[in-house]
Amino acid sequence: METVRADNYHDIATVSEPRISPEGDEVAFVRNRPDGDDEYESTVYVVPVGGDEPRQFTVAEGVDNQPRWSPSGGRLAFVSTRGADDDRPQLWVMPTDGGEARQVTDVVGGVSELAWSPDGTKLAFVQQTTAEDREEGRDTGLDGEEFEPEEPDPRVIDRMVYRSKGGYFDGRRSHVYVLDLESESDGTDEPEITRLTDGDYDHSGPEWADETTLYYGVKRTDDPDDNIVVDVAEYDLEAGEETETVVQTTGYGAFLAATDDGRLAYAYTPEENATLRQTELKVLDRETGEVTTPTESLDRTLSYAMTPQWGPNEEILYFATPDEGDFAIWRAPGDASSDPDRVVAEGELGGATVGENAIAFVRMEGDHRGDVFASTLGGAETRRLTRVNSDYLDDRAICQPEEIWFEGGGGGEEDEEGGGDGKDGAGNEVQGWVLTPPDFDPEKEYPLAVEIHGGPHLMWTTSGTMWHEFQLLASRGYVVFWCNPRGSTGYGEEFMAGLGDGNWGSAAYEDIMAGVDEVADRDYVDEENMFVTGGSYGGYMTMWMVGHSDRFSGAVSQRGVYDLNSFYGSTDAFKLVEWDFDATPWEDPEFLWEQSPTAYATEVETPTLLIHADEDYRVPVNNAEMLYLMLKKNDVETRLVRYPREGHELSRSGEPKHVVDRLDRLVRWFDGYSDHHDVPKALDRGDEGLTASEDGEEDDEDEADENAESESDGDDEEQDEDVSRPDVSR
Repeated sequence: METVRADNYHDIATVSEPRISPEGDEVAFVRNRPDGDDEYESTVYVVPVGGDEPRQFTVAEGVDNQPRWSPSGGRLAFVSTRGADDDRPQLWVMPTDGGEARQVTDVVGGVSELAWSPDGTKLAFVQQTTAEDREEGRDTGLDGEEFEPEEPDPRVIDRMVYRSKGGYFDGRRSHVYVLDLESESDGTDEPEITRLTDGDYDHSGPEWADETTLYYGVKRTDDPDDNIVVDVAEYDLEAGEETETVVQTTGYGAFLAATDDGRLAYAYTPEENATLRQTELKVLDRETGEVTTPTESLDRTLSYAMTPQWGPNEEILYFATPDEGDFAIWRAPGDASSDPDRVVAEGELGGATVGENAIAFVRMEGDHRGDVFASTLGGAETRRLTRVNSDYLDDRAICQPEEIWFEGGGGGEEDEEGGGDGKDGAGNEVQGWVLTPPDFDPEKEYPLAVEIHGGPHLMWTTSGTMWHEFQLLASRGYVVFWCNPRGSTGYGEEFMAGLGDGNWGSAAYEDIMAGVDEVADRDYVDEENMFVTGGSYGGYMTMWMVGHSDRFSGAVSQRGVYDLNSFYGSTDAFKLVEWDFDATPWEDPEFLWEQSPTAYATEVETPTLLIHADEDYRVPVNNAEMLYLMLKKNDVETRLVRYPREGHELSRSGEPKHVVDRLDRLVRWFDGYSDHHDVPKALDRGDEGLTASEDGEEDDEDEADENAESESDGDDEEQDEDVSRPDVSR
């Protein structure tokens, strides 16, 4: 069988946005795959819950996403860039029993966050617009006018947070709109669009309670960029005005789920040190004023992979959390009269919706990159509905990870029996995984690749978005190890808060190195050939580790936070520093410097590749520039690779050629310093052999063949030993 290659990225489809039909018999979802070097093709598919092949629902033109069934199931709304000269998604509606899709918006700011009204006559959505757009009416219709927003020159900044991840806001704010599909019957050519909100505030999460009542979240307390206070507001469509603030919460979004009898579920994260605290689900009964917390007994944080939803009888809430290396879907009564029950929990979750008699969700596991599944409402039966990569997987040697638990650093109190099993609440037990190469032989030795996740308050599973990278490293002859050190979600609030008080480096270092020691003790791991990589906070930890240890033969640090003082002043996630470190640059500059990897650049001896995106505004490139210069000045073998037109999401959704090039460079950097790969160092090779180069595919195949021959020839000698909230996420 063939092994996994970097350029296989072009062959791997991903699925997302599962939406179960009102009758519960079909699931709409988005299938996405690379289309050439620079673009992606995203298309809506529909698959029967009872079992049958998925059918393509929308034409393969542009990017389609956010499929939403009408309440009757007779229409499907979605947003698409088809037919557009730019990347602004517009709203389309299509009959589900046959017929053409019809574009129903032509607005300047694009369309997102769709929500049908309960009677199916209206669609609420969110659009990002400037005050000038709203004054000129471009937010409700361009009327065929070609309009291209001008790039500000100069760019005048007044907001505290004026850009995020991959772009500048340039005066745009998110507002809520309603499109009336029935207005066409009044003789107008296009449905009427009404803007419900205005002002210099951001609105989100429109949620219908009934045909005339709409809820949404709005940030308008003090300086909204400097807090996480969210007002949940009510808008009365009959009166044509916002009537009141229903409740005020704190967190990273409103996350709303409403019933028609006045019960409203919403997310709540304590504001003090919010990045170290878990998000709860609360329910307000507007008739009685009572607020309950259905998640109170559950020591887990809500996952934003699934919006909380009321079940068919509007008495039971469904929601998701990270849960010890899996993502669990739970159900609990809205009045919190009993503890939550786990419905399903396996693999990584990529979205979920609840129907009349089933839950549809995307699950990613160790042996596949993600498919659509359906479960009964209580989780008694689960069925896999798609196998979108079956042709690819049938021809590839795919490895299955082994789960391990090990004692992390920092000690931890022993229990009465003298043990320290963190799964029972004592000690500091850490969960991790080990992936061995295809045709694994325990009598041989293999190099070790250590992967570190971002966040830092996230959780890795057996696969997810890292599936291809992990499988690629294993196919190149590496044993791959990853884990969830202190700070990760899914293990309770105390574990999540383990990085507080400035412990970003020290606590996670202890846990990760304890795992490295655990895996390196295995006879088949060559501890003289160990490598490390990570992105964002994982890049921070990669550089922290090589600044505190000389055990690694090579490192690849990606889009990392390297200097906390400069990071604070250039990121939209500055609250992460305030809350996780309880510090600011003007109050504690020396403390933040001591917690920064750049403070230990003079201790680095490990050959280090730095990867960054030019338009990354979550972790701006100045962090990499500073570290690169320091490494060069200290004679460390290093290189800085910068990707134009890319932001913080390069590894997940960058231009396909850049995604593949990043993987190529990661592997060749490790290979060049590995005793198990007979290839020159990356610094000595230029661009030959890279998939993104003009003749890269052929060269890469030749290189892979040469490596295979080299490994085979060495079996009698060295080959006896042969052979990745505000967050800074991977």
